[in-house]
Amino acid sequence: MNRSSLAQDAGMLFVFDIQGSYSFRMKNTLIPLDIIRLDDDFIVIDTATMQPCTQDPCPSYAHSGQATYALEINT
Repeated sequence: MNRSSLAQDAGMLFVFDIQGSYSFRMKNTLIPLDIIRLDDDFIVIDTATMQPCTQDPCPSYAHSGQATYALEINT
């Protein structure tokens, strides 16, 4: 949050205790990010490009699959 840039080889990995359908918001995020959701076997189940939030409330980026991991990276 509140970053104006992100190194090309940087990102954030979210690890969930329980596999599920988790949504993300871009509140206070100043740069676009790609999100890659993965299952227990690290198979990609969904991808999306998330844009900085310009409204309140911020829209959610949801998916219909069951993810155990989510990786946010530069677009």
